[in-house]
Amino acid sequence: MELRHLRYFVAVAEEENVSRAALRLHISQPALSRQIRDLEDDLGFLLLERSAKSVRLTEAGRSFLAESRAVLQRVEEAVKTARAVAFGGEELHVGYAMSPTVRLLPQTLRAFQAEMPKVRVKLHDLTTEQMQAGLRAGTLQIALMVCSNPASMRGLQSEKLTKVAMCLAVAPQHPFARQRSVKLAELAQVPLIGLNRMEYPDYEELLEAIFAPAGIKPRIAEEHDSISSLIAAVESGNGAAVVTESIACIVGPRLKLTRLSPPPPPLIVIAAWLKSGLSPLGQQFLECAREAGVKE
Repeated sequence: MELRHLRYFVAVAEEENVSRAALRLHISQPALSRQIRDLEDDLGFLLLERSAKSVRLTEAGRSFLAESRAVLQRVEEAVKTARAVAFGGEELHVGYAMSPTVRLLPQTLRAFQAEMPKVRVKLHDLTTEQMQAGLRAGTLQIALMVCSNPASMRGLQSEKLTKVAMCLAVAPQHPFARQRSVKLAELAQVPLIGLNRMEYPDYEELLEAIFAPAGIKPRIAEEHDSISSLIAAVESGNGAAVVTESIACIVGPRLKLTRLSPPPPPLIVIAAWLKSGLSPLGQQFLECAREAGVKE
C-alpha cells in the first residue's frame, strides 16, 4: 500500500463517482479503478459498493476514509514541518512587473507562504531589463514578467503562466468613458500617456504593435516612470493610456476601462530563471505561480 492509494481512495469516496475522481486526479478511469481494486486486495475487504453510475462506501470503507484522511493530513504536516526546518531563515528574491501580475502575484504568494511559512519573500518591482539583469547577476532567483523580445532572454529559461488582456484607461469624465469600445483611429486623436521608453522599451514596442494594423504610429504626449504615476496622470484627465485589464483591481472607480477596437493580442506573462536551474525554493515558487496562472 502506498500514499497514492490513499489519495485515490479519498478522491473516489468524496466524488462518489470514479469518472469524476479520475478527472480530479488527472488519471484515466481504468487506471483509477485498478488502483482501488489493488488497495482492496491488499486490505482483504471491500471499501466500495459499485453500481453502473456511482459508488458508495461500505461500513469498513467509511471507517477507512476517516483514517486515510488523517494519514494524508499528517503526511502534509510532516512535509511542511520538514520544509520549514530545511529552509527556515532563507530568503527568496522575486522580480515582478506590477501591472501584468497584479492578480497573479498575490495568489502565488499566498500559496507559497502556506507551504514555506518561514521563508522571507523579498519582492522587487522592476523593468523587464532590470529583472533579466538581476537573474543573470544572481540577485533575483525568479521573475514574473512580460517579454516580447526572445533575443533578450539569452541565458534564461522561461515558462508561460497566463495571458492578460489589454484595454484603454481614461478618467471617468473623459468622452471615451461613455463608449463601449474605442477605435484606434479615435485614440490617435487624443494625448496618450505611457511609460518611460528608456526604462520600459517593451511598452513602446507594445503600442506600436497595437497601432500597426491601423497604419498609425502612436504619439505619446506624456511619459511616466511607474504605473502608479501613470494612473494618477490619467485620473487627472491628462489623456488616455493603454493598460492591462488586470489593473481594474487597483484603480477601482478612479479610472474607466474600456475595450479597444480591434482588440489587441493579450500579453503573455512568464516566469523566468537562469538556465542553470532553480533552487528548491525557486522551484516551489514556480509551482505556486503555475497553479495561480491556471486559476486566472
